[in-house]
Amino acid sequence: MAPTVAVLGGGYGGISVAKALDDVADVVLVEPRDTFVHNVAALRAAVDPDWTEKIFIPYDGLLSRGRVLRDRAVRVHPNAVELGSGGRLTADYLVLATGSRSPYPAKLDVEEAAGAAAKLRGTRAALARAGRVLLLGAGPVGLEFAGEIKAVWPDKRVTVVDPAADLVSGRFPEAFRAELRAQLDGSGVELLLGTSLRELPETRPGQPGGFTVRARSGVGISADIWFPCYGGTVDSDYLGPELRPARHADGRVAVTAELRLPGQEAVFAVGDVTAVPEMKQARAAQQHAEVVAANIRTLIRGGGTLATYQAAADAIVLPVGPRGGVTYDPEVGLLGAGPSAELKGGLFLDMYLELLGAVAAR
Repeated sequence: MAPTVAVLGGGYGGISVAKALDDVADVVLVEPRDTFVHNVAALRAAVDPDWTEKIFIPYDGLLSRGRVLRDRAVRVHPNAVELGSGGRLTADYLVLATGSRSPYPAKLDVEEAAGAAAKLRGTRAALARAGRVLLLGAGPVGLEFAGEIKAVWPDKRVTVVDPAADLVSGRFPEAFRAELRAQLDGSGVELLLGTSLRELPETRPGQPGGFTVRARSGVGISADIWFPCYGGTVDSDYLGPELRPARHADGRVAVTAELRLPGQEAVFAVGDVTAVPEMKQARAAQQHAEVVAANIRTLIRGGGTLATYQAAADAIVLPVGPRGGVTYDPEVGLLGAGPSAELKGGLFLDMYLELLGAVAAR
């Protein structure tokens, strides 16, 4: 009998591990959502109706032998998973791929695709009525969202506020930030850096309603709608007592070079839930998945030298609307609007349609 591999989480890392092991194991992918959500395109889906439905991709074509179980892990032990439904799943290998949460719309907070799509349509309608938009956070999310809004509604006033003195934390050269500032300035995005709000707006995030707030620098800001674009969190409270020692204060879990939890032979982790010191991106999650899938395959076949993972250098493709953006990679260097738009213009949708076996459906 083939060993059972339980993969907890159907995001970028989880689907990649599950797909890679489907031919050698009985894979069970545990995921509470009814479809895969292509979060890379979520910000565009909030402003462009052509993208609203595209980001929801069925899991039906992902696995040939394995299965996708719509459920949630509530307690995880080294060889068993207690499920929210009350069931219990035993496994020879476990992969933690539960990801992270970020404020909507960077990541969607509704599990059913129909409800999430309806919320995106409501957000787009609210943005269409708003003349002034306030975004809190000048990291990749806030700047990408600003670019997407201005691409659809160039006459809207979009203001981005961040207490940091410059754009996008990370080990990037000044030329990267200079190019990014130039493109944002060219699109009319207003940046207020080195300050924060004295208090948050009275209206809820994403809900229309005019307001005026004041930055600590003294500047008054009037807007019709606002969104938080910072503050991702990790939920690993599901770890049982045997695995809890690996959990850091921020919820991320320590992993060895083989991406195993320390002291565990058959429990691995990939993606945002790991404490690997690197930018948390879909690309990194998939690279983790390659290592973990290779290692589980090696163990299933009777052992051998396991693959190891080295934290990736900071790199990014940051769109500024569909026709702009800035790219930096230590090996490639700096790329401007045209090449960046060509790289990420389609937001890698075709790649994930193919991975999930959904090409024919589109």
